Amino acid sequence: MSLEFDLIAPDTRLESNGHGAAIDIRQSATRTFYCVMQITEQIEQESVDIAIWGSADGENWGTQPYLRLPQRFYRGETRAVLDLALAPEVNFIRAAWELNRWGRVAPVPMFVLGVHLAEIPAMPHRPISETVSASE
Repeated sequence: MSLEFDLIAPDTRLESNGHGAAIDIRQSATRTFYCVMQITEQIEQESVDIAIWGSADGENWGTQPYLRLPQRFYRGETRAVLDLALAPEVNFIRAAWELNRWGRVAPVPMFVLGVHLAEIPAMPHRPISETVSASE
């Protein structure tokens, strides 16, 4: 049975930077997920950056996310694939978000959005080949 879950529940109102709860992905057969971010409300002159982080123990999240969704400014849907097949040490994932607001109006950013993940078939991976130098 394929895993499906929300890293950020639909219609969650975000007004400051933060992160969601850790989700256990150890039951995933493929470790590959189709990610959909749906923004349903926002105000002008602001942006949201969503990243998906991985952890072996659910406590230590490293220094780099495994996926960064494109920065968004408006309502709509953004899709991406999170492929963790080559990161077997990752047992937990979570979303983190950064909001930015500029301009003369209200100083507090506001987005209403959700991030849903659904397990998909594994992506084909090419074997690592030998490095070829330019002089050959």
